Amino acid sequence: GRQAMAAWLGVVLCGFSPRAATWRMQKSASPTGPVMCSMGSALSRREASLIASTCLLAQQVAPAEATEYPRAVIETTEGSMEFELWDDVAPKHVQNFLTLAKQGFFDGQAFHRIIPGFVIQGGDPNTKVGYGPAGTLDGADKSKVRMWGRGGPGYTIAAEFSERLHEFGVLSMARSADPDSAGSQFFVCLGRLQSLDNKYTVFGRLIKGDDVLRKIGAAKTATGDLPVVRQGIQRIDRL
Repeated sequence: GRQAMAAWLGVVLCGFSPRAATWRMQKSASPTGPVMCSMGSALSRREASLIASTCLLAQQVAPAEATEYPRAVIETTEGSMEFELWDDVAPKHVQNFLTLAKQGFFDGQAFHRIIPGFVIQGGDPNTKVGYGPAGTLDGADKSKVRMWGRGGPGYTIAAEFSERLHEFGVLSMARSADPDSAGSQFFVCLGRLQSLDNKYTVFGRLIKGDDVLRKIGAAKTATGDLPVVRQGIQRIDRL
């Protein structure tokens, strides 16, 4: 039994035949050198060394545990988009986003800026009003429309730039020229936007609802990248 186990471990670690039941492990002369295999008859020594090497090998090849990110869903007039929120690289922004969502801050807003192939932008409380009776720019209140893109929660958050890339479906924070001016407005990327990397705080990624994002991103727009037909944000909820 012990010889069979030792032989099997020898196959796993050194690639030898099960018939070579007298192989044992031996370190090279260098303390940092590789572990070599040589012939011998000391079963207990061989077995102990093989078991130790097996444990080391198992530690090296064991898959890393997947990070469990908090998730949120953005319910829109075109459907649902589910995101994972990267609280490991932007903890303050993730917490702010979830807090505002819990307060109902985003309920009834709309995406006020859509640039095909670039971004869709929302998070401005001013967008709750402005569209005409039919939900289009026809009959819109121009004085209110002019305020779109200027609203926020009444405070700002310091930037949390990281090495995460701006790619399709990535969630990032909008801001003014001041890097520390983000508040509630966010955007979702419609493609690879290398020019934004390390300049805007990335804090999540789309994991469900690609079709919804593409549909909103293809909406017809007017001067100023304003959606002709309202692209509503009904609510945002943590999952």
